[in-house]
Amino acid sequence: MITTPDLIESLVAGAKPVRRLRPPAARAALWLLFAAAIVSLLAVSHGLRPDLAERLREPAFVIGIAASLLTGVLAAAASFVVSLPDRSRLWQLLPLPALAVWVSTIGYGCLTGWVEIGPDGVRLGEVAECIATLTLTSVPLSLAMLVMLRYAALLQPARVATMGGLTVSATAATALSLLHSLDATVMVLVLNFGVAALFVGLASVFGNKIFSLVAPR
Repeated sequence: MITTPDLIESLVAGAKPVRRLRPPAARAALWLLFAAAIVSLLAVSHGLRPDLAERLREPAFVIGIAASLLTGVLAAAASFVVSLPDRSRLWQLLPLPALAVWVSTIGYGCLTGWVEIGPDGVRLGEVAECIATLTLTSVPLSLAMLVMLRYAALLQPARVATMGGLTVSATAATALSLLHSLDATVMVLVLNFGVAALFVGLASVFGNKIFSLVAPR
């Protein structure tokens, strides 16, 4: 029977070097750079919304975009921090103030758009384009977040996946506001907040299974 010292020596001899993870801030910055590249490519291929310059003079619109963008940035930072077992879970609260402002601006636009909406309603073609933009933004960003968090997130899969889902949702909503003129209507609430709730809900329920597929124990 092997002795304890010999067992330790055999384990040490067969151990492979482990590469340390980059700091959470560095990994969050890399993901945000990738997100900026995705949104920039969509802006080049699709073009910015024609009334963007006019809308940027409206305080409610500017606050809404700034809040969704800040929600994405803070949620990205929180995602990589809470993926580490020695960090406080209170980091999950980091994006909540920006999220509250973002949701409040969506609600405001929904109310005003409901009053001003025309008799023909929203064109189906515009809605389909918005959904396509959300998909083209969300899918690559979700995959990138999943790959970057695949090992560290196994300890707290639901929490990390929730933060990651919120990050992707806020980033996709920002892209939607910059590329499409479909806002100030009920559709904004459905596409933005509805997609955000969908991502967060699916991430919370299936986070453990998803992370296990890309980082098997």
